This record gives sequence, C-alpha cells and structure tokens, in this order.
Amino acid sequence: MTARILVVDDIPANVKLLEARLLAEYFEVLTAADGMTALSVCDQTQVDLILLDIMMPGIDGFEVCERLKRNPRTAHIPVVMVTALDQPADRVRGLKAGADDFLTKPVNDLQLMTRVKSLVRFKALSDELRLRAETARSLDLEALLAPHQGKLEEPGLVLLVESRANAQDRMGRALKDVADVTVIGDPQAALFEAAEKPYELIIVSSALEDYDPLRLCSQLRSLERTRFIPVLVVAEQGEEDLVIRALELGVNDYLVRPLDPNELVARSVTQIRRKRYSDFLRSSLTQSVEFAVTDALTGLNNRRYLDTHLNTLVERSIKRDRALSVLITDIDHFKAINDVHGHEGGDDILKDFARRVRGAVRGADLACRYGGEEFVVIMPDTTLDVAAQIAERLRNAVAAAPFKVAASGAHVPLTTSVGIATLELDGEDAAALLRRADQALYRAKSSGRNRVVGEAA
Repeated sequence: MTARILVVDDIPANVKLLEARLLAEYFEVLTAADGMTALSVCDQTQVDLILLDIMMPGIDGFEVCERLKRNPRTAHIPVVMVTALDQPADRVRGLKAGADDFLTKPVNDLQLMTRVKSLVRFKALSDELRLRAETARSLDLEALLAPHQGKLEEPGLVLLVESRANAQDRMGRALKDVADVTVIGDPQAALFEAAEKPYELIIVSSALEDYDPLRLCSQLRSLERTRFIPVLVVAEQGEEDLVIRALELGVNDYLVRPLDPNELVARSVTQIRRKRYSDFLRSSLTQSVEFAVTDALTGLNNRRYLDTHLNTLVERSIKRDRALSVLITDIDHFKAINDVHGHEGGDDILKDFARRVRGAVRGADLACRYGGEEFVVIMPDTTLDVAAQIAERLRNAVAAAPFKVAASGAHVPLTTSVGIATLELDGEDAAALLRRADQALYRAKSSGRNRVVGEAA
C-alpha cells in the first residue's frame, strides 16, 4: 500500500515524529506548518490523506477542514484531526467541520497506522469509482449520473454482536440518536442476520462467549452479501494482537474498552457515512452505464468503455508516476468450440469464461470484453510481477474445471493464454500499451498456449 500523506502541524518535533512513522511504512510524506500552506499544497498536489493538527497559528484545523470539504477539488480527501483536545465538544465540532477521523496526542502507533491504512484503502476505492463515473460522463451519460445521495442524516442500520447484557445496554444507549441498533448475542445467528438485512455497520465484541470473534470477522468478509459492510471491533485492554489480526482480515476500525460513548458514536457515524458514499458511487455507476458500456453477453464492460477509460488511467498513472498493467487473454482453440457446439454453445463458454475472469481479478481491476473471445483486464497501481500473479490465477481458474454447454450437456476442458504489459512512464499511450500486451499474448500462443507471457516496461 502506498499513498501521499500531508502532515500539518506547527510544531517541528510533532511533524518529524509522524513523518518518521509514516516513512517506515513506505508512505510518501508532505508537510505543512500552517493551515494556509496546507490548503495551497492540497490545491496544487495530489494528496491521499491529511493528518491535521487543530491548534495552529492563523486559521486553526477546524477552519482548514471546513475549507477543504467545501472545495470540490479537495472535498474527497480524508482528514484525520490529530489533537491534544479530548473534550466531546471538540470531536463534535470536528465532525461538523467534515473530519473523517480523530487521533489524540500522544499518538499510539497502532491507532495511527490503523486509521491511516483504513482511510487510504477507502480513498483508493472511492477514487476508482469516481474516475469511472467521470469516464461515463465523457460518454455523454452525465444526466444519468446526477447525484442523488438521499438524506445522510437518517439513522444508520447497525448490528451489534455482543453477548453481555450490560455492554449491550451501554452501547445501545450511546448509539440510539444516530442508529437503529439490532443486538444479537449469538455470533452464528448474527452472521445470518447480517446477510439478510442491509446493515451499514457491524460492531463485533471481542468478548463473545465460546466463540472466536476473529472467525466471525473472517466469515463476514468471506460472504458476498456482507463483504462491503464496515466492521468495527470492540477489544479489551491488552488485546493488541487480536486487533492486528482483525485488521489483517479486513476489519475497518476498532475501539478499546473502557469505551468513550462519544468516540463510539463518532467512529460509527464515520463508517456509516463511508458505506453510504461507496454505495452511492457504485449504484450511480451501475445505473448510468449498464446498457451503454456493458457487453450484453458477459456482463463485463465493453470495448467502448475500455477505450475511453484506459486513456484516463494512462494519463493518471503518468502524472502520478504510478505503475499500470494490462492483461489480454483469450480462449485457446475457440474456433473449434464454435465448429463443434455452435454459436449458442460458444456463448455458454464465453459467459462462464467471463465469470472466471471476474473471480480471478481484484476489486479495483477493470475487466472488459475486448471482442470475440478476447478479454482485457486493466490493473491500476500494479507492477508486472503482481500482474503476472493475477494472470496465473486466471489461467489456473480456466484450466481447473471443464466448461459446460447447456444445450448438449457436454463438459469441455479449455485453457487460456495471457499476455501482460506494464506502462512505460516516459510518454507511452494507451494504444501502445495494449499493442505490447497483444504482442505478449501472441508469443504465449506461438510458444504452446496455456501460459502467461509478460512484456516489461
């Protein structure tokens, strides 16, 4: 994970401390000693996250945050307020200013990296979805993308998994003004409940009776219906190892007992807002471009969308000096399939092949049907080595099980060949990148098929 983080603080020692911690995790760090400088940096430079002190000369952190959130160019940048102020009123004022999270000085390393990594992941996902929406607008579909976010002030729908009655009562009372809370003490019953209703946050206690809370977190992340629901773990003092494991499993945030009711509310509201924002972006994209830029047979994006969006991604990667890889794959000996099973059988194969492509790539990757039996996957922020791993996963997924032809009931074993290329950052355009990936595919075919060939930048 890499990102550009802006640290804003007027005390050099605080800046150096945060900078050292972030650099150790391989983040790129920018610094500013006052609010006006911070605003200028954000206006001129791509920033992925801001760690913002409150008490500064000139304009304070509250005003900086308000200005950032009012500016359409910077409103999407997550802001974490880092402050010695710990009064509930300060947190409320920060939330009203638009802050995404809080850290209290002195900053704990685990808390710092948890908040930073969670927000960076969210920023990366929302950036990708917003960029795809912009691509749709460039295809004259702007009217279909008109924002309609609904009333964000409506209470959230929260599932609390806690087996102790006194803890259920305390957390339920703390959240009653911001959420409709369903409380379940049985973890397995909670899992079924989470899959059946549109919850916007699941809070999991680490003190579940006779059940490993990490298993529940893993199950929530594994199920398709619950994969995108934010999860917040409530841990006991001294359970840092459990918290670290939970974060590795994809948990979004955590709290440590004894709970501050205001922090419970603030972190819950933050997660609900992020869930709604992500849902809005996904639904806007789906509704607006489904027919215009989707291949009717496979459900993947079509070549029209690919041609437009790849140009945008290439420009962004060159501007940011970030890797971008492209994968081109097709089905080996596909003509013989049409000859034997007809075009209807070929369509069955293509639909199953597209399903396996979707299963092999990551959420941020963009899979498209390029034409006929050729498919393209665009992989932002991806080096050749990582792209090769994804390509091998796809190749194995195709070869692992035969493809079924519905009309005849035949099961057809198939393989695929894959060519990959990584963008040359010295001015290569989208067409040249695709051409090199296609040449790599040709070499994979000519050298025996059922293999991956890479073309380095």
